[in-house]
Amino acid sequence: MRATTRTQESVQQYLAAYDRLEAARRSEPAWLRTARDRGIDLFASRGFPTTRDEDWRFTNVGPIAERVFDAAGGPEGPSYRSQVAVPSWPGLSGTTLVFVDGRHAPALSSVTPEQGVLVSGFADALTAAGEVLEANLGTRTAGADQPFGALNTALFEDGAVISVRPGVVVASPIRLVFLAGASAGPVASHPRVLVVAGANSQLQLVEEFSAVRPEAANFTNAVTEIVLGEGAVVDHYRLQREAQAAFHVGLTHVHVGRSASASSHAVAVGARIARHDAVAVLAGQGGDCTLNGLYLGGGTQLLDNHTEIDHATPNGTSHELYKGILDGQARGVFNGRIRVRPDAQKTDAKQTNKTLLLSEDAQVNTKPQLEILANDVKCTHGATVGQLSQEALFYLRARGIGVEDARSLLVRAFALDVISRMRLEPVRTEFDRLLASRLPGTLAEKAFA
Repeated sequence: MRATTRTQESVQQYLAAYDRLEAARRSEPAWLRTARDRGIDLFASRGFPTTRDEDWRFTNVGPIAERVFDAAGGPEGPSYRSQVAVPSWPGLSGTTLVFVDGRHAPALSSVTPEQGVLVSGFADALTAAGEVLEANLGTRTAGADQPFGALNTALFEDGAVISVRPGVVVASPIRLVFLAGASAGPVASHPRVLVVAGANSQLQLVEEFSAVRPEAANFTNAVTEIVLGEGAVVDHYRLQREAQAAFHVGLTHVHVGRSASASSHAVAVGARIARHDAVAVLAGQGGDCTLNGLYLGGGTQLLDNHTEIDHATPNGTSHELYKGILDGQARGVFNGRIRVRPDAQKTDAKQTNKTLLLSEDAQVNTKPQLEILANDVKCTHGATVGQLSQEALFYLRARGIGVEDARSLLVRAFALDVISRMRLEPVRTEFDRLLASRLPGTLAEKAFA
């Protein structure tokens, strides 16, 4: 019997969806069915978070909870090519997996085989890499207080699995494209990604969340798990540019092994309400982690970023820089937590959050946090909120630069501090182009693609 302590009516549609899918999942392995049962039970008992919950007090998910979404049902068969266009990304070649409303679209995907590298949809991976899935899928996030993550585990229908054998250096970046809004009505999709990088392997991964229709009011609830073996190096990029009426909740969980190095760069410009949790656990001694982010909001958007870096072992280093640019009546949230456990001596951690407000009605709630339980550490954190410098604007205008161009130059310089830290050149170029497409002119006056 499923226990439900919160009787939110909005929860019932997801419990009913789980029950409808139960018969179709009888062919799944027992370990996966157990994980799904655990996920739906956690979600049923926890319910949707409210503003009474500390980690959600600035983000009201009522518009998500109160709306009825259909199950994902993307276009079928050869009609994919006529109905759905995959966004081009100049300079980025190699394997691309495409998902439409949460389901793998083989006709739109292109896989370049590489020795020692598995890239596939979830169904094929259950056969080809069942042991890898059983050992890693959800095993490190099951106990986390993540109701949306638990809902994803219960309801995900498809996703991407990437497994890299020890010592393999993947030649080209792997791109995962998640397109939402192909179906006629509002659809909920729960895409899942698992990346397992073996010891001393190297991988570059690009995740992109985009809209098929600019008016689509879909709900995307995504979970990405990245596991790094000893000495592995993973460079991860995440772009969220869904439709302005859409809702997006994402969790990226990175598990860093001994002497491994992980970097994750998240850029968010789309959705009516967007929440992204980036969690990194430095589980092996000498691990290194970078979490960087850039969020651009206009109109009445709400962009929420929660980060947590957990230093669980000694000699770990972490670097974090998140910047926000908000215009119109947009709201931003940043909550960054660095945790240093008692045994994590010699930790070196740095965290910075800066937000630029371009209008009087834009606002941000920022909360950097340090939780230090070791005594031999170097940890710093800080947050700033401000507007464009009037002195800098005057300096540029005094040299014959118009007011809009001057504003554009200053905003672009502010954002490039994050973009310039991205090692993959095609990604830097695309993110810079994305920023430039919103300039000159205020972000509130631009239509987000």
